[in-house]
Amino acid sequence: MIANRGMKQVKTGVRLTIVYILLVALALFMMGPFLWLLSVSLMPGKNVFANPPAILPTFIDFDNYVKVWQFMNFPKYIYNTVVITVLGVVTNVVLSSLTAYPLATFRFKGRDLVFTLLVATMIIPSSTAMIVHYLTIQSLHLTGSFLGVVLPSAVSVFNIFLMRQTFLGIPSDVRDSGKMDGASEFRIWWQLILPLVKPAIAVISLLEMMAFWNNFLWPIVVLDDPQKYPLAAALTYLNGQFSYNFGWIAAGTMISVLPIIIVFLFTQRYYMEGMAGAIKG
Repeated sequence: MIANRGMKQVKTGVRLTIVYILLVALALFMMGPFLWLLSVSLMPGKNVFANPPAILPTFIDFDNYVKVWQFMNFPKYIYNTVVITVLGVVTNVVLSSLTAYPLATFRFKGRDLVFTLLVATMIIPSSTAMIVHYLTIQSLHLTGSFLGVVLPSAVSVFNIFLMRQTFLGIPSDVRDSGKMDGASEFRIWWQLILPLVKPAIAVISLLEMMAFWNNFLWPIVVLDDPQKYPLAAALTYLNGQFSYNFGWIAAGTMISVLPIIIVFLFTQRYYMEGMAGAIKG
């Protein structure tokens, strides 16, 4: 009995070891482009596409980060990116939750049809509406402004779907208790419902932060002044000025993605909770 138990433990240990090795190898493979970009950013002005191509730096040098920071007005571009990102995240959280709340809690004729039509629009590529968005922004005289960058993406159907599924998981007793106290629907939504869906709000905030922070095509279309560009658009716009200095490009890209990595590391727990709550709902 003891020998059989020992053999089972050995087999289990070997199986777990193989699984962990495969998972680590898969993680390194998925992180390959990011690790290569980090490696290039530490190379001292070397052509990484030479023959043979450079993969690992011969020594670690942060000179690329210093020079690209001095070359570009990073504080200005970071400020533009923060303003656009904050506006985008706030509008998405407020509008998606306001839209999803009645679709989840109210009983009115055509509710399911409205929700079905909303979900059906997810199959439409966003690029097909770019001309319509630009004409709309132009007619509203918002070209060249941060609001013009944010407005076409101020609410997402996926966010509405996520919030609705989360609202469906909240017991109806919470809403009924607010109505018994004479609270309005807006007050119930604001004071009773929203505190219970913080994980879903964290998911939307994280997804939209990544989307707005890394957005570069639409800001280039709307903003007529390169000094108003967000960081991703600024890196693309300046790409041609030092197109052969791959270390600078890699260093600038690493600086731009660093805030996203930090935010995700601190909010990944809420992200998993929010996605799990939406699936249960």
